[in-house]
Amino acid sequence: MQQKKARGIALFPFLLFIIIYLGAGIILQSMGVDQAFYQFPAPTACLIGVVVAFLMFKGSIDEKFATFAKGVGSQDITIMCMIYLLSGAFATVSSAMGGVDSVVNFALSVVPVHFITAGLFVVACFMSLATGTSMGTMSALVPIGIGVAEAGGLNMPLTMAALIGGAMFGDNLSVISDTTIAATRTQGCEMRDKFRLNGTIALPAAIITTVLLLVMGRPETTDIALELGSYSILKILPYLAVLILALVGMNVFAVLTLGVVLSGIIGFIGGDLTVLSFAKAIYDGMLGMMEVFLTSIFIGGLAEMVKEEGGIQWLLDKIQKIIKGPKSAEVGIALMVVATDMAIANNTVSIIVDGPIARGIAEEYKVDPRRTASLLDMFACISQGAIPYGAQILMVGSLTGGAVSALQVIPLLWYQGLLAVFAIISIFVPFADWPIKKNPWNFEKWEPAHK
Repeated sequence: MQQKKARGIALFPFLLFIIIYLGAGIILQSMGVDQAFYQFPAPTACLIGVVVAFLMFKGSIDEKFATFAKGVGSQDITIMCMIYLLSGAFATVSSAMGGVDSVVNFALSVVPVHFITAGLFVVACFMSLATGTSMGTMSALVPIGIGVAEAGGLNMPLTMAALIGGAMFGDNLSVISDTTIAATRTQGCEMRDKFRLNGTIALPAAIITTVLLLVMGRPETTDIALELGSYSILKILPYLAVLILALVGMNVFAVLTLGVVLSGIIGFIGGDLTVLSFAKAIYDGMLGMMEVFLTSIFIGGLAEMVKEEGGIQWLLDKIQKIIKGPKSAEVGIALMVVATDMAIANNTVSIIVDGPIARGIAEEYKVDPRRTASLLDMFACISQGAIPYGAQILMVGSLTGGAVSALQVIPLLWYQGLLAVFAIISIFVPFADWPIKKNPWNFEKWEPAHK
């Protein structure tokens, strides 16, 4: 296939999308709007970029739409979007039958009071790993953390930082997290492989964070009464089943479908769900994924148009002048996704935007795609969990009534800092590569997407 002529101007629609998304957030933030960087929908900003691409690029409307449709209908985009829908359905059905409450209450019931700060971090890790959402974890645990901190004389900013760190742990690692879905599908690798590789980097960071919190997060008093509700081990089973089945290699569609069915059955048995409420929960879960679903579709189509016009090739040519080999390629991918997330304050969208470019770099410099997926997810989550205008830190400020500021929390985000350190070390010292010893570039089935 003849290589497209590199044209930097072809990247303008992508740049416009980022400028609109970022600019709207900055303006709304200056006006004092809550959750300012989440008020202007990403799909709308992306759609504007698509319209501009149609106006800018050469060819008839039919030709440009055919290129756009090719990107939208690509296998990776289609699979990614279907996983989003099933993941949303599973999360909502499991929550509707009481799974989230059971996870929280069970975890907190086994945490010794004098280890409560470290315990809250571990609970947040477990919950975010089970549910795949940092924001859902924060919504459930921050009010509990505030009450515990006030009752036990805990350092409130440290408690909030621990919860943010735990929430980002699962956001990064969970097999049903939208960041994991986006990272693995854009790089063409399996979730279980990415989990194994990512886990060897994230677990040491989480363990050290737990030890630090055990030492430095002790309460002034152990006379803390937690008002926890009841829990059912049965209601926790769907989360464990999804995690275990995904890790042993079962097809992700089958895993999530079984998770939805199992949650539904448990809901029927316990009387928490009826046939109608079960069906509605599935639909509501899918609707809850519409923003990332639509953004993925628009980004997929726009990326194909930009690629056809030589924009991706231009960017790769520029990056290749800086990158000298696989290690610098990995550094470049990490810096790229951090910069993108800092611009648009959305780690999932950042991965979707950077995924095609990262895959092109990986193919050019023979970086393992499982490494690339892991790097994209880790550094996007590190950035997302540390920027002051990210949803996680903004939620803390909102739920604490402004008593805890971003400036107080950021220096105490030990997990994010340690994850960054271990991730950077893993680039130069391949201590984390043992779970994926086989070289994918020797596989005949590996088909480069960038040509």
